Amino acid sequence: MADLSLLEKYDTIRNRFEEVSTQITDPDVMSDMKRYVKLNQEYKRLDQLVRTFRDYKNLVEGEESGKEILATETDEDLRAMAKEEIEQAEQLMPVKEREIRMLLIPADPEDAKDSILEIRAGTGGDEASIFAGDLFRMYSKFIENKGWRLEVTDFSEGTAGGYKEIVCKVSGEGVYGILKYESGVHRVQRVPATETQGRVHTSAATVAVLPEADEVDIQFDMNEVRIDRFCSSGPGGQSVNTTYSAVRLTHIPTGIVVQCQDEKSQLKNLEKAKIELRTRMYNVEYQRHMDEISSRRRTLVSTGDRSAKVRTYNYPQGRMTDHRIGLTLYNLPAVMNGEIGEIIEKLQFEENAERMKESEI
Repeated sequence: MADLSLLEKYDTIRNRFEEVSTQITDPDVMSDMKRYVKLNQEYKRLDQLVRTFRDYKNLVEGEESGKEILATETDEDLRAMAKEEIEQAEQLMPVKEREIRMLLIPADPEDAKDSILEIRAGTGGDEASIFAGDLFRMYSKFIENKGWRLEVTDFSEGTAGGYKEIVCKVSGEGVYGILKYESGVHRVQRVPATETQGRVHTSAATVAVLPEADEVDIQFDMNEVRIDRFCSSGPGGQSVNTTYSAVRLTHIPTGIVVQCQDEKSQLKNLEKAKIELRTRMYNVEYQRHMDEISSRRRTLVSTGDRSAKVRTYNYPQGRMTDHRIGLTLYNLPAVMNGEIGEIIEKLQFEENAERMKESEI
């Protein structure tokens, strides 16, 4: 049976879609890039919603016409066709209803943003640094497969390989909405290369994914920022390692410190560092919002509390376990090679189910 409460929303949504369709062709709107981008995002969401509503409405009308035929016609061929149409509508309507309810949930405006990805070695000494390097490789593969862009802005190498910490920017469509589930403590259980007795050790690394802040999100006074310049470290040739191209910014009121050393140009490093500083300042406020949400949603405990253990990678058993939703996969080599899409999709599904309960649509 059709959900009449959903059909009642259709006219309002269709009218808004037509309004947005007109606005995005207005020259005044097109000249305001920020407004144009925002309306474009709304247009894409409403377009999908309207299409799904039309499919649902067609199913409802098909069911009604089928029932009318059964009530008035005696021709057996027509009655058989009507029964088939009713059965098909009854099967597909619940699917479309779920799709509509999912699309009606207000999208998180942060989800469309680029991200700052930060991986830091935790407990476990050299093995933790090696594991941080493994995680960076895993994300690099995933990002490459998604067709996104990854730019390393700062790093500190481990003494036995890997990274003590590595910070990078990830750009692409819907980056934060996908990578945000990776924030938290990632734990590895395996025999380290430095272990002579063959014992399994447990080490950890912390992942933080921050939505990149726009200038309209937050502004700061450069008079309140101390700028330090120093020589870059790591590969890059003489011009990187012997010139003062690396930049460190310290926001004096908050004590937030960022640095960038990946570019040969000091000016480019300064601009990238400003972006990261803005993002970290913005996330102080955004974190408070996520703390409130995470108290209600287990799948977003990662973004609400970055000290939470979210995932374990067990090498002897070849398994990966995501503790938020109790998911265990026995394909660890594939996971470490960047095949984490299935994990993220299941986390997204669980979160959307929780958001549907909250919204009471």
